[in-house]
Amino acid sequence: MSIDTTKQSGRISRRTVLKAMGAAATTFSIPTVTRADAAGTIRIGFVSPTTGPLGVFGDADAFTLERIRALLGKGLENHGKTYNIEIIARDSQSDPNKASEFAGDLILNKGVHLMVPASTSDVINPVSDQCELNGVPSISSTAPWQSFVFPRGGSSDKPFAWTYHFFWGLEDALGTFVGLWNSLQTNKKVGMLFPSNTDGEAWGNRDYGLPPAVEKAGYTTVVPNKFQPRTNDFSAQIALYKQAGVDIVGGITTPTDLKTFITQCRQQNFTPKVVTVAAALLFPSGIEALGSLGEGMSTEVWWTPAFSFRSSLTGQNSAEIAAEWEAKTGKQWIQPLGYTHALWEVIIDILKRAENPLDRTSIRDAMKATKIQTLVGPVDFSSGPHPNISKTPIFGGQWVKGAKYPFDLKIVDNSLSKLVPTDGKLQPLHW
Repeated sequence: MSIDTTKQSGRISRRTVLKAMGAAATTFSIPTVTRADAAGTIRIGFVSPTTGPLGVFGDADAFTLERIRALLGKGLENHGKTYNIEIIARDSQSDPNKASEFAGDLILNKGVHLMVPASTSDVINPVSDQCELNGVPSISSTAPWQSFVFPRGGSSDKPFAWTYHFFWGLEDALGTFVGLWNSLQTNKKVGMLFPSNTDGEAWGNRDYGLPPAVEKAGYTTVVPNKFQPRTNDFSAQIALYKQAGVDIVGGITTPTDLKTFITQCRQQNFTPKVVTVAAALLFPSGIEALGSLGEGMSTEVWWTPAFSFRSSLTGQNSAEIAAEWEAKTGKQWIQPLGYTHALWEVIIDILKRAENPLDRTSIRDAMKATKIQTLVGPVDFSSGPHPNISKTPIFGGQWVKGAKYPFDLKIVDNSLSKLVPTDGKLQPLHW
């Protein structure tokens, strides 16, 4: 059953591809020791949202890049030869157009051999489109695989030629959301909260998004109009939720938008039993910004220090890498830390296996054949739901009062994967 105030489309229009040269970019290069006897220099373009509303997804990138610099200080070995590595990084500033422009510059002016759009659909999709357009191999992560495939015109029988991606899918996140909600007594009415952007279109899609999955599980969905990112008014959405008697709010937002939404919920006396939101509730900073209202918020969990896999680069387990991050930065561990590390595990593995790491086609062929165990689990492009995809595990988590830090993220649902045990059961919000 669905209460829907919008007209949903079964297909998302393809993003306009922008070609740009000479982009004025914010750059931080990762130098390696230049070897006079090196077989050549492999240039890697790295585009990440380190500032703007999506900047939290790029928080771990500088930390990881510094560690990669140390690992590649003497170059990269490939078939008995040593290659210098040049990593040219760009801050997308959370802007899809800038991400596309910077990708065009890296491809057309810098001549990168491999592109790495690090995270979020607003970076990955425009950069990947540039790579498909110009014949450049690309590897990415940290966005549901449907957000990577469908908005770009892909399908199971229409693979991309140059761009590959590893992460979980919306079906996994949706199964996790339902697993969380099934553990509580509610009236099974779910208010949907989606922004008007690529992620919102994917999560709100009537064919493969959150609404049909929730309805199939026996819940009623209440779907207001999508909100404009960075809005300062959620009154229309809240009024519809109150009118329908919603017990649960589910969807996807940025931390900034969620803070505005939750603050206005409290001001307008809307008190759901559960708020489960992707993206915004992933980070300690986002929870802390909500103050006491952050306690009890729930979200998807894609990596924690409890993961048992070890890094193929350093041999460290997740707990050791999280501890190193906290000691170095003085900040609580964040979920993207595991994935940005795993991304470089895959990159280095690809470049070591490529027949010629200075040839884009050779790199692409090695990427396609990837089978590696990483910090976040196995990455294998022969096993995905789409030829360019490898899936990774996901869990359901809830933020509770912490000991060392104000809040801790506890795993409270592992119905889709038993890789990590639960730390308890989901508790209702107490506002």
